[in-house]
Amino acid sequence: MTMKQDPRTVCVKDIMTKAVVSIDVSTTITDAAKMMEDIEIGAIVVTENNTPVGIVTDRDFAIKVVAHAFHPTTPVSRIMSSPLYSISPDETVRMIADFMYTRGIRKLPVIDQDKVIGIVTATDLVRQFAVCTEDDLRKMYCESIVKVYHLCSPYT
Repeated sequence: MTMKQDPRTVCVKDIMTKAVVSIDVSTTITDAAKMMEDIEIGAIVVTENNTPVGIVTDRDFAIKVVAHAFHPTTPVSRIMSSPLYSISPDETVRMIADFMYTRGIRKLPVIDQDKVIGIVTATDLVRQFAVCTEDDLRKMYCESIVKVYHLCSPYT
């Protein structure tokens, strides 16, 4: 964010990670987990016929795979979060903070013209608001940020 840009108008495209990994619904959970470990990422978008249909996160592995004792050859379609919630690159950061909080989402794909062009995480939001000045924070609806932090904090 530049010094002259109003924090209330910072858009998703300004803070998103542009490198997004995707896999087919038939990919095994083992292959997906290895890919996430090798690339050091916490989420992979799941596609069917090159259309985004879900997302698999590190949390899905920790909760769903272990809890249900899925076999390593189980397809990711069994553990992915679906339907896939997504956001436009032109939405404001303030808006997506509320969107993520109300739906309990920590990782949100950015889609433009039916293509995944990025991803925004709760960490991206915290990083964005950590660099705001006190005056910037007064201008924004701080409740949104507090909600996201509270939702994602391991201490709550």
